[in-house]
Amino acid sequence: MKKIKIILMSFVTLFAVNGCDEEDFALSNPSGLSPETYFRTEAQVQSAVNAIYANMQTIGLYTRLYFFEMDNMSHENAGNPQLEADKRAFLEYSFDASHPPISWYWDSCYRGINKANFVINNEERINAIPSSLLSDEKKARFIGEAKYMRAFYYFLLVTRFGDIPLITDIPDDGSGFPRTPREQVYDQIVTDLNDASQSLWEKDRTENGRATQGAAYALLGKTHLYREQYQQALDAFDDIYGEYSLEDDYFANFREEEEFGPESIFEVQFDDDLGNSAVWNSNSSGEDANEVTFRGQEYGFNDWFNVYPSEDLLDEYEEGDIRFDETFYTDGDSWAGETVIRTGPAPSPVPEGETYIPLERRAAWRKYQNYYKDVNEDQASGINMKVIRYADVLLMMAEAENALGNQSEAIGYINEVRERAELDPLPMDLSQEEVFDAIVHERMVELAGEQVRFPDLVRWGLAADYLSEYGFQAGKNELWPIPNDEISANENIGQEDQNPGY
Repeated sequence: MKKIKIILMSFVTLFAVNGCDEEDFALSNPSGLSPETYFRTEAQVQSAVNAIYANMQTIGLYTRLYFFEMDNMSHENAGNPQLEADKRAFLEYSFDASHPPISWYWDSCYRGINKANFVINNEERINAIPSSLLSDEKKARFIGEAKYMRAFYYFLLVTRFGDIPLITDIPDDGSGFPRTPREQVYDQIVTDLNDASQSLWEKDRTENGRATQGAAYALLGKTHLYREQYQQALDAFDDIYGEYSLEDDYFANFREEEEFGPESIFEVQFDDDLGNSAVWNSNSSGEDANEVTFRGQEYGFNDWFNVYPSEDLLDEYEEGDIRFDETFYTDGDSWAGETVIRTGPAPSPVPEGETYIPLERRAAWRKYQNYYKDVNEDQASGINMKVIRYADVLLMMAEAENALGNQSEAIGYINEVRERAELDPLPMDLSQEEVFDAIVHERMVELAGEQVRFPDLVRWGLAADYLSEYGFQAGKNELWPIPNDEISANENIGQEDQNPGY
């Protein structure tokens, strides 16, 4: 199979499965089995773990809204007139606590956390399964996957909301939990990732789509970097340095046929052959079949074309950087055969065998688009979304080394990334400030449209410098508001607990 088949489902604390095998991990609808009778076979444990991943594939996260939110707030995107208001709000920073996409993001993450807690809190029952039915190594791996995914969802939450409820048990009632200081949340993320790194398997032993030991070390290093714990970040990254490699072809990272390649550390999987019957009903629940993303259709120049690359992003690329042509379509490019894109009028007559499409913009997105093989997108793109890839790790290692005063080591990591882009290496005599500026630049062009630019600007304290002209307010828009839905439902969070400015 192309990847693990994870059919999405919902549960709060109790659910059941129809069973699965190594090639087809399919979850059924819940039928109310209790934990006491549930964790008895490998298939049941595996299916419970599969369910945790499902919440990445919701409209509130990677199926539709997450890429808009991050790419728009960073102003890597500009909006065409038809861009819907709920997504334009992220370009203009006009969202508030009543904004549905923010509530769906919150809910998607906490539902995933609840599913992870269901597995982790039943570790004793899982370990009680006879080893003849489930090996001890697999038991540890399944628990490690649950801890990795819990850390992943908490990372998404704490970086967007700051102080948040920290829930590690199955709730006894619906009264809700108070906000926990973000540093305690980060501590839990670190604990989970340290545990996961000791029990997860290496990439070459793990089915595509599952968390691996390398993914745990990469997210652990990223977490330390966000906390400015630079040596701890390097220690984590050192555990995977050299275990991955850059793709020879940059664009291979974004072709459906070459997913899970040597550069891939963790990615959200999609497969349009596996069904999308629930795609419009899955804002946050993770129910039923929702195995596609709208990214291609939403950004596609020959389809909905709701957004296009901003001038600031396009201007950032150096002359000769091959990533420009592999990230964007521009005037004169062809796609899906004998077709040509033009920003101006088509020639008259049009040459035989050619179709001219007026772009009416300087550029359009090529990254994550199916146009390398299809003339048109549809709502069911099966291209996976990269969460962490090796180039990102190299640049984070450079950042940590530079912060520790090790400029030559930092420049070496940057130059590994620049070499693939066919750019001259940076000189080795740059100052700490010059190296930092190079990292800011390199992360912008290497990771364009991969949802890292806005959190980078926030953690560097540069968001106001770059984004104030678009409506960003320092002291407010670094974080999102706690959703009104949560404040209404949670007895332990009131309006007085809202983030500043909201």
